[in-house]
Amino acid sequence: DQLQPDEQLQQQQQQSTSDTSTNDIWNYVVFVAFVVVSALIPIRKRLCRRSSNSKSKQDYVFGAGHISTLAMMLSIARGTLGVISVLGYPSEFFYRGSAMWESLYGVITAYPIVCFVFIPVYFDLGITSVYQYLELRFNSRLVRCLASGTYIIRTLLSLGVTIYTPTVALNTIIGVPYWVSLVSITVITIFFNALGGLKAAVAADVIQSLSMTAMLVGIIIYCSITVGGVDKILTISSDNDRFAFFNFATDLHLRVTTTSAWLGELFNSLSLLGCQQNFVQRYLSMPTFGQIRRTLMLNIPVVILLFSLPWFVGMAIYAIYWHCDPLKASVIAKMDEILPYFMVDRFDSVPGVWGIFVGTLFNGALTLNISNINSLATVTWEDFLSLVPALRKKSDTHQLNVIKLVGTVYAVVIMGVGFIVGLLSGVIESSMLIISATSGPLLGVFVLAMFIPFANWKGAALGMLASHLSILWIVVGRLIESNVSEPLLDTSIEGCYADLMEAQKNATLLVAVALEEGVNAVETSTLLNRIYSITYLYYGVFGTVLTVLAGVVVSLATWSSHDVYNMKMLHPAVRWLYSRCPFSGKHFGSFEVAGKGYGAGMKEAVPRLRATSCESECKCCEEEGVRSFSEYVRLL
Repeated sequence: DQLQPDEQLQQQQQQSTSDTSTNDIWNYVVFVAFVVVSALIPIRKRLCRRSSNSKSKQDYVFGAGHISTLAMMLSIARGTLGVISVLGYPSEFFYRGSAMWESLYGVITAYPIVCFVFIPVYFDLGITSVYQYLELRFNSRLVRCLASGTYIIRTLLSLGVTIYTPTVALNTIIGVPYWVSLVSITVITIFFNALGGLKAAVAADVIQSLSMTAMLVGIIIYCSITVGGVDKILTISSDNDRFAFFNFATDLHLRVTTTSAWLGELFNSLSLLGCQQNFVQRYLSMPTFGQIRRTLMLNIPVVILLFSLPWFVGMAIYAIYWHCDPLKASVIAKMDEILPYFMVDRFDSVPGVWGIFVGTLFNGALTLNISNINSLATVTWEDFLSLVPALRKKSDTHQLNVIKLVGTVYAVVIMGVGFIVGLLSGVIESSMLIISATSGPLLGVFVLAMFIPFANWKGAALGMLASHLSILWIVVGRLIESNVSEPLLDTSIEGCYADLMEAQKNATLLVAVALEEGVNAVETSTLLNRIYSITYLYYGVFGTVLTVLAGVVVSLATWSSHDVYNMKMLHPAVRWLYSRCPFSGKHFGSFEVAGKGYGAGMKEAVPRLRATSCESECKCCEEEGVRSFSEYVRLL
């Protein structure tokens, strides 16, 4: 009789261990099945196609115009949100409130500007690389290469951080080593790059958008049922000061306000949506400007939904743990672990749920990697490798193989960046700051090209360099010398177990020390520290303004007759205003542009160029005796 309770306890422990092992097996099966199915569906037609029916370069780059509007909408919306947002936005709301949510205003404002300002210029010229436009406008390969290099470096750093993010969850939850996850993502990416192209990348984006949306909605529904309704979730967040909207403070040193969130995200989104190859490549894959306009404008509510879902998830999770903060209780080590902890804490006993969650994160990093590598390879070919005579004279099939090889090399490089992110401390914050700093120079050079008639290549190049160096100086100073304090909102562990109260006392002491250090930092602040502590949300604004101002001054001082260009390269509204100003067709300082007859055949030539394949474009170049397709367009 005395042994019976012990035997029952032992049986219960064995049963619990058996159930855990069964759940782990189901999680592994669901994870692998989810990733494999998500990877094979977008390229199923390519796998079934006969080898003789090879894909052309035009099909690889633009999808041959056979991508539906709905699929393109989801792909563009998916591109504005990375895997980092799925883990980062819930923790941001939990520990800092809803202030950063207002960056959505900037994203919404950017869409109509991109649609009616940037896209008409690109579409009329029928370009392949968005940076090809800069060469046509400034008659300078240097400006084009500076912009392309900026995009390539920014994307490589960003993707290195992106593919590292799911490896943390895989290692923490399933125990998969970091290197295995990184190598797996790289191998699948190379496979996609070889068989897919833009059409497969768009299909992968659609699958990821739908799966991620379903997962986030499921979390919100579960939390609503658990706490007693959506109104209860809103009440808990409101009572604990988590809502912080419409703060129009003008202090540049506050981490986030309504003004900085809207204005900073507006400039960053314009640089991303209007000046980055992977987005412009999707716009130009559509056959008509009407379809592009319809896709972008209808995409605004989709972006609002996808952007807001992670914030609602953060609100729902806060309603679960508002009285027992896992971070203050030392259950988790970082604030970004709050969502993975929630999944383990609440769904560990449900077979397959963990597998779907980790599979969604893994697939999210994978699809973003595939999509951007397609654009990276295209930019590298169009802006760098096409200059090599031996490659330019090759057939369309050979050029396509070179583009795929370049994509493979980039996949390996991104994997290396992911390893570095895992080995070095502070790399994530440093790379994200540098990425945000590149938005200004890139947007500024396109503003010069489209809206400043007297801007020349010298002003554009020096403006970009000055902006890059200035913002980089501020970023480095911020990381090295400035003590930028970003305090978290108050949380509680009163609802936790009694043995966690000691952790609350320690956390209170740490907060007191941090506040004391903050006071001392303010007392000893210098002018440089004040500059370094400016919120990073304004880096894109400062970079754009500096690029434009420097470009205008240098252009006015250095304009010569060699800087004459085709006025078709300007925005239509600028051309209309210039034709009606007193200086039309006359000198403006040292500024002079060609008359109306220059490039008169452009309107008739562009539709023909857009309809031709890459092979016929090269043939046209040979017939006209010019060195490149860009020079052929300028000649027309």
